[in-house]
Parts: sequence; C-alpha cells; structure tokens
Amino acid sequence: MKIAAQEPIKSRRIRRSEAVILFTVANQLFAIAADSVQEIRSTDSLGAALEIEQQEILKVRHTIERNHRTYFVVNACAHFGLRVVRPTLVLILRQIRVAVLVDKIERMTEISAIHALPRAFIGAECQWYRGLAYVEDQVIPVVSPTGFLTANDFQRLDGAMAEAASHQSLEGAIQI
Repeated sequence: MKIAAQEPIKSRRIRRSEAVILFTVANQLFAIAADSVQEIRSTDSLGAALEIEQQEILKVRHTIERNHRTYFVVNACAHFGLRVVRPTLVLILRQIRVAVLVDKIERMTEISAIHALPRAFIGAECQWYRGLAYVEDQVIPVVSPTGFLTANDFQRLDGAMAEAASHQSLEGAIQI
C-alpha cells in the first residue's frame, strides 16, 4: 500500500486592502485611513471656530464644536513643516478630538499594503506616519491620526481652554 506524499501547506498571505483618502497640503500628497475620518467639511461651512489663547502649540489656533464635542484644529502646513497656504477643507477625525486643515481632497482609493518607514525617519515623523503606500507610481506617506497631537499636547490645550474659561468667568463676576 502506497501512502501519498503530503505536500507542504503553502502559506498564503491574504492581502487586505484598506480604503484611504488622498489629500494635499501645500502641494504635497498624503493618505489617511478613510475609517479615521468622521467627516470632511469646507472651512466656510464649519460655523464659528473659536480662537484659543495659547503659545505653546503653534499648529493649533482654533477649536470647533461638533456634536457636543470640542475638536482642536491642527493646521497641517504647520504640523508637517510646509509653507503655509490657506486651507479650504477640514478633516474631522473619528475617535480623537482633532480636526485637520487641508488644501483639498484628491480622491478616495484602496491600498493593498502599508510599508514600514525607512530607517532614515528618526524624528517626530515616526509618530506622524503609519508608513508609506505605493499608489499609481507614487510613494505616499500614510498619516497616523494619533500623530497630530500627543497626550501631552491635549493636556496643555485643555489646560489653556480651562484657564481661558476661568478668566472669562472672573471677568463676568467682576462686571456684576
């Protein structure tokens, strides 16, 4: 009796694609996971953005209120160290209190892989990016939503807002 030789099991890598939004900031193309973005709005249709009084985190100058939640508005030009332009859109992120000012949305697409950052990336950009994607003969950085503001940044911004609120209540109490 012959026993059939078993062929080694071939491991298949199942490629799972991910939907991303391609957007530009100062003529530079970036990608962000589509499920990280709650909504995309024109800066004109946002309503009142409140100016925040703080000098520590220069990329944040305003807050917006959406669905009873305060979002810190990050200027992507300042964040990425690019020349400042007048952004026309804001990406309101899901899961974190960040809204990002961008120039325009190029399109939505699927990427099959995110490649690790090269070892030349050693600074803050390691926090900014999840990795790199290859889309139609272009290498595009894939932004990490949590890279726009650190936990320490949130504490400092929340502190600045609380201080501003206490100053306003003191001014109101003095005028009575």
